[in-house]
Amino acid sequence: MEVTYPSIAIAFLAVFGGLSLLIAGGEMLVTGAIKLAARLGMRPLLIGLTVVAFGTSMPEFFVSMAASGKGHPDIMLGNVTGSNIANIGLVLAISALLRPLAVRYSRLRLELWAVLAASAIFAGITWYGYFSRLTGLFFMALLVWYTVFVYRHPAGKVDIIEEKKPASFLLIALLCGGGLLALSQGSDFFIQGAVDIALFFGVTELIIGLTMAAVGTSLPELASCISAIRRNETDLLVGNIIGSNLFNLLMVLGGTALLYPFAIPVELLWRDIPVMIGFSVALLLFLISRQQVSRPAGLVLILAYGIYMYGLT
Repeated sequence: MEVTYPSIAIAFLAVFGGLSLLIAGGEMLVTGAIKLAARLGMRPLLIGLTVVAFGTSMPEFFVSMAASGKGHPDIMLGNVTGSNIANIGLVLAISALLRPLAVRYSRLRLELWAVLAASAIFAGITWYGYFSRLTGLFFMALLVWYTVFVYRHPAGKVDIIEEKKPASFLLIALLCGGGLLALSQGSDFFIQGAVDIALFFGVTELIIGLTMAAVGTSLPELASCISAIRRNETDLLVGNIIGSNLFNLLMVLGGTALLYPFAIPVELLWRDIPVMIGFSVALLLFLISRQQVSRPAGLVLILAYGIYMYGLT
């Protein structure tokens, strides 16, 4: 394959420039979405599970679409799987180390089990080896059902977010539109640079997706979680993590497959998907047994994540 950039230095600049645009675009989109949700009187938990989760999953979505469209589905698969691992093992762990996260299991039971169910279905599809358009349509239908169900669910009917002065629809449109534009351009820069780096160093595109792409596209989740910690919105924080993982599986995989059906490398099944499911199970057990993610739990998660990343090298 021909390398577009004249040097590896330019490839790294493209990656970091693309990541910067992805982070900025994700932040703009999340800010605009939260302002719209607040203007419409939505609740914190509901915003975390849907609006913020959708917004912070957009970097993964744009990177995945760009990767598949350019013929690099392994970067897309590594990005989705690695982002779900990083969201719990890195983002949630750092958040818990900063402040213990008290969350009632009963309020997130549906979403936790939905993530595990979607992960199990993904594992089954990986065993089959191919993600078809029909499967993508099924995933998107599940996403629509989930969003409608959560919107109508009684658990979301608490603590309305109120802004002192509601943002104008023009500002909301500018934030969302600018965010989407930055995400689109950033994903193109990132994918081209990432492919060139993989070629230069002789590593697989799957590893690039599991590491560089996954951590980079998880930064918007980290930013939104730190913001939620400052406002003491632990429900929104954990809801964002769980909702983002569900959106990554249903929206990113499903939406990508609708346009670009893809084969799935078997190593995902025996190495990365079990780790992804393991982190989700760990979070489920923490919330069932303790009704929180404590600092010791955060330490365990981040150590486990470090071991996993070391194993990839």
